Amino acid sequence: MLVEVCCNSLQSALNAEKAGADRIELCSELGVGGVTPSYGLLQLVKSRLSIPVHVLIRPRSAHFTYTDLEFEVMLNDIGLCISAGADGIVCGILNADATLDIQRTQKLIKKAAPLHFTFHRAFDWISDQKKALQQLDQLGAHCVLTSGGKANSHNALTQLAQLKKLNTRMVVMPGGGIHHQNVLDFKKEGFSAIHLSGSQFQHHLPQTDKIPLNSNPHLQEDRVAVTNAQVIAEVVQLVK
Repeated sequence: MLVEVCCNSLQSALNAEKAGADRIELCSELGVGGVTPSYGLLQLVKSRLSIPVHVLIRPRSAHFTYTDLEFEVMLNDIGLCISAGADGIVCGILNADATLDIQRTQKLIKKAAPLHFTFHRAFDWISDQKKALQQLDQLGAHCVLTSGGKANSHNALTQLAQLKKLNTRMVVMPGGGIHHQNVLDFKKEGFSAIHLSGSQFQHHLPQTDKIPLNSNPHLQEDRVAVTNAQVIAEVVQLVK
């Protein structure tokens, strides 16, 4: 069974390889589901690791329906990842009704070629997952990372097993809530790959009386924060 570890830093990547992981998915900001890591981080990880490095391409948090400008960024990031020696691309894009965006997914896969392409957990927002899996197979994706449409993949073992039986070419890789106490259940079901982060919190600072800099209003999955030109123009006009 292939073990893929979701890593959010150079230290995480080094720890994953040392522990015996088969490959990593490199990203940043696990707290929002992951976003594209910096180019500098990718370069360092590639220079230090000997196992394959797949890179998450997600330009922001929130939902998976992207504007034309955001999609342009995604394509550009894929090109940079290829130039940095990435071994695979992890990406996903949906229509506003949470169906697979076939046209733009095809462009992402084409841009990533010949690298391995994993469609990420945007898949878990899709209602008809069996149809979507077949569509991804036709588009040439290699793998789908999914929790079976539930918050915890262990609660969706039956659904995941059904998806796995649909298609022998694409790898259905369970991810979400996998740990040492339940991983053997996935092995017994015959899955060939699993995905986990194995994260623990470290580097704790004793200061607890500082103002919080996390912005809860920005943590919305149904909307995206964007700089408003009118708001900025009003401020500029006042101070210039």
